[in-house]
Amino acid sequence: MPSHDSILNAFLTILVTIDPPGLAPLFLALTRGMTREQRTQVSVRATIIASAILILFAIVGAVVLSGLGITLPAFRVAGGLLLFYIAFEMVFERRQDRKEKSADMAITKDQIQDIAAFPLAIPLIAGPGAISATVLLSSSFQGIAAKSALVGIILVCMGLTYLVFVLAERVDRFLGQTGRTILTRLLGVILAALAVQFVADGIKALMAA
Repeated sequence: MPSHDSILNAFLTILVTIDPPGLAPLFLALTRGMTREQRTQVSVRATIIASAILILFAIVGAVVLSGLGITLPAFRVAGGLLLFYIAFEMVFERRQDRKEKSADMAITKDQIQDIAAFPLAIPLIAGPGAISATVLLSSSFQGIAAKSALVGIILVCMGLTYLVFVLAERVDRFLGQTGRTILTRLLGVILAALAVQFVADGIKALMAA
């Protein structure tokens, strides 16, 4: 069973890469004109789809890497660099702009039959950062008990994301533009520190090998 520190680090890493508060205004934009019941249906479906994707990568992510001939230390370095890039975007407010462009493109081109699957579940919730973080963490959570703990962490993060969607209007009003900016940058700094740790652990493992 993983330690409390490992569980906490995993929880923070996944939660920060998903960034539920940052998704609240995008969720409102994507579901504009819908009733509260319809928004609830969209939020339920989106979180279920995103949960399935992340759980899949948590369970078989390491197997896929092994099949491709990629070592876990190498993926730790690459994944850590990707997470650091996402953290950089969060700190300098570039990630939100990119997400908003994805949402706008999905609406204006009218190519979306089900916004719960795309772009909400993919790539806004289960995006490259969250998937990379999940695969990285899966290498540290070995064994049935540890994998179960990681799946539980993912489900908790998805539950919080669903809660943010349900309370999206209130969250957006409460935080405001200034609050969202401060929270996003704070989470970005935390993610940057976690990403550096991933890279350091990966380099250490590569040198030891």
